[in-house]
Amino acid sequence: MCDIVYKNGLKFTCTQCSKCCRFDPGFVFLTYSDLDRILLYLHLSKNEFIEKYCRTVNIGEQKRLSLIEKPDFDCIFWNKGGCDIYNSRPLQCRTYPFWKPFLTDRDAWDREAESCAGMNNGSVVDKEAIENCLVLRKTENYILL
Repeated sequence: MCDIVYKNGLKFTCTQCSKCCRFDPGFVFLTYSDLDRILLYLHLSKNEFIEKYCRTVNIGEQKRLSLIEKPDFDCIFWNKGGCDIYNSRPLQCRTYPFWKPFLTDRDAWDREAESCAGMNNGSVVDKEAIENCLVLRKTENYILL
């Protein structure tokens, strides 16, 4: 990991613009912890949740469980008031924008910041918190099918 980019922390405060939740197609891969947390929050069985809110995505030789999207590519849990499962949202959502591809160098961070008004603004997120996001993303067990 190149700690030069975030050795003094990085400014980020979510503006709740929902751009990361809307408009563009993408995948929200779920971990086993995500699934447990969301099931508790929604009071659904695993089968009900997967049938209603998930899809299988082929990634190379792996198949992963991902949330589905609405026809306009908004996340299935996004509504005009924001995220319906915000307090139980997946790891991928909770750790954005502190993902390894955006932390390789300052240019990568700044390029992503062009689509996220919260990046380079607001409070400083310290190095320890950023590294915690990276460790969680690396160590959590994603659901493979």
